[in-house]
Amino acid sequence: MEASRRNVELKAVDPQPARTLGLALGLGASDQGLLLQRDTYFAAARGRLKLREEEPGGAHLVAYVRPDDDREVRVSEYRLAPVAEPRPLRDALEAALGVRVVVEKRRRLLLWQAVRIHLDEVDGLGTFLELEAVAPADSNLDPERARVARLREVLEISDDRLREGSYADALSGARE
Repeated sequence: MEASRRNVELKAVDPQPARTLGLALGLGASDQGLLLQRDTYFAAARGRLKLREEEPGGAHLVAYVRPDDDREVRVSEYRLAPVAEPRPLRDALEAALGVRVVVEKRRRLLLWQAVRIHLDEVDGLGTFLELEAVAPADSNLDPERARVARLREVLEISDDRLREGSYADALSGARE
């Protein structure tokens, strides 16, 4: 697994994804296309552990820690490991740890000034917008926070649309 990375992120309900797409493109974001993602979350002892299978794009094991009780901008620390054969790894992790939840989504990915803009349609939950500004190792996170704040303003993300927690938490809560 590679060295730890950090990002600054924000999540919001997006009742008008086509409008959001237009606003982002108008700001100069580049459309990277549509991704189909399946995230299998395992019962990790610390933080979160998920296997992300993506078409196109392959698969990664992602271990991360972040606060889930903050609806505002939050910092996430994570590690990625590329996975050549996801099925046997998924089976082994399921046998050892158990599966917490599976999240399936269609994600339109846009890029703007080192910020990933995700327009997500999540099975069982609806449509959402995520902003993720990946931070260099030596960053104090101020530039990343500023870019996310700028996008929040341009994309007209009001406080009442902000969401805390993850899609996995929301789906787990819906099933409990």
